Amino acid sequence: MSTRARKSGDGVLAGTRRLIVKIGSALLVDDTTGQIRRLWLDAIADDVAALRRRGIETLIVSSGAIAVGRRHLGLTGRALKLEEKQAAAATGQIRLAHAYQDALGRHGITVAQVLLTLDDTEERRRHLNARSTLTALLALGAVPVINENDTVATAEIRFGDNDRLAARVAQMVSADTLVLLSDIDGLYTCDPRRDEAARHVPEVRGITSDIEAMAGEAPPGYSSGGMVTKLAAAKIALAAGCRMAIARGSGEHPIAGLENGARATWFVPSAEPLTARKGWIAGRLNPVGAITLDAGAVKALGQGKSLLPAGVVQVDGSFERGDAVLVRGPDGATLGRGLIAYSAADARRIMGHKSREIEALLGYRGRDEMIHRDDLVLD
Repeated sequence: MSTRARKSGDGVLAGTRRLIVKIGSALLVDDTTGQIRRLWLDAIADDVAALRRRGIETLIVSSGAIAVGRRHLGLTGRALKLEEKQAAAATGQIRLAHAYQDALGRHGITVAQVLLTLDDTEERRRHLNARSTLTALLALGAVPVINENDTVATAEIRFGDNDRLAARVAQMVSADTLVLLSDIDGLYTCDPRRDEAARHVPEVRGITSDIEAMAGEAPPGYSSGGMVTKLAAAKIALAAGCRMAIARGSGEHPIAGLENGARATWFVPSAEPLTARKGWIAGRLNPVGAITLDAGAVKALGQGKSLLPAGVVQVDGSFERGDAVLVRGPDGATLGRGLIAYSAADARRIMGHKSREIEALLGYRGRDEMIHRDDLVLD
């Protein structure tokens, strides 16, 4: 955690620009009645509204669709088959979305429902599409409420828990903070439900084998996670430069409580989100094509600007939107690499043209930039 976040009287979310809050089924849905806990959700909405007034963009990753839907379909008292879970999710998701809209609508906040699969976060082009949609929603003032798309996901391509999905979303949108609201106030040296000697761990700076050994089993009920999946989420978040907290969410206003000093475990990364993202682009992606720039575009990139189509003079290779490409100067020297916003065919059509001409040239309005500065790494 940053020094600023530790100062007396300064909340732990101070300095946060983009926050992901993950809410589990066990918190949101009453396990006896199968009903959404509306008062608790209203309190969460109050916390989110307060964050937004401070300029903190907030996304919610929410479980609960299956837990809500199964009651309405009479699927209670037994384990569900995959197709029954999908049916329950299909009806529960509607009720869940309405509940969030009602809760946040009291503050004049628009809710956007986004359903993702594992492939949406791992396949580069779909990842880029989802990232663009989420960042556009945030820019328009909406709060995305995200869940796994259980209705269409198969057993082989499911996350199965929203802890890791939340971390993937944090990675996708370059969030700087992820809060996993749980039925426990953080990581302990062993399971505190079974061992009175268990000690709370306030801060973790790396997921070592000793840390992994502290994870216990998931509690009974609706929860599909447990500490094992939370540590898996922490690995993803830390690699993305996103700090993560495991905090108790069972009381009202749990996010405000976290701000006011409620006990939690903070997982602290060694790099900022954008730095981590650019490290991923620079070191883990193999370029499949190249684009050559004119001198004016090279100068603009040196000033920290994005690459516009007008500055591109040549496109080499065969690639699709979201692929990594080399960026070359007029002399052919490699300047860096980046994730391109257009396929090779479309890039050739728009190179040398103004961004306002893109729609006329392609028949659709894509991004103004050929490569956005956040997706570009210079040597």
